[in-house]
Amino acid sequence: MNSLSKPGVAARLTARVSLRAAIPAFLQCRSLQALAVLLACIFMPNQALALAEHAQVATKTVANFDATTWAPLLTKGPRPAAYVFTNTFCATCPQAFAVLSKAIQASGKPAELVAVVMDVPADKALAYTRHYLGATQLYAFDGYEPEIRQTVDPTWRNITPYIVMVGRHGAVQRVTGLPDATQLKAWLQ
Repeated sequence: MNSLSKPGVAARLTARVSLRAAIPAFLQCRSLQALAVLLACIFMPNQALALAEHAQVATKTVANFDATTWAPLLTKGPRPAAYVFTNTFCATCPQAFAVLSKAIQASGKPAELVAVVMDVPADKALAYTRHYLGATQLYAFDGYEPEIRQTVDPTWRNITPYIVMVGRHGAVQRVTGLPDATQLKAWLQ
């Protein structure tokens, strides 16, 4: 029996490698997201590298969201996907991202979690990444806000979080506030 086949040795090696990858990220940016990666290395070593890579990808770029963006996303965008329309001052939006992220992780299936920031331009949206932890993609409104909201949902009254969940087969659910367990299950099945 070689040393790698002993119980727990491979997990400890994975934890060391993951921890070595996470510590520089934490020291470099000192963000809550980096701290989460560091803690994941300690408590969930097998998932830590994936978490670190996922978090970095999610926070590097912001795409513009204008009046022509929504229709193609709804018809040809990734599925399943949740689009969370948020403001940087929304008190319940971070909780919405947490609920959606937890549901995605519990399902064990890949899903997109998209933040659409309505109140700051793309070049400033990255400064608020702590507000939408777990997002795999970021958009920022670019244009006349009422016109953009009209293209998303003419009945939407500008209350956030406003969440549009697109299921694997294209079923659409619209939620103002936090989605309940039944809605999450239907979205991710």
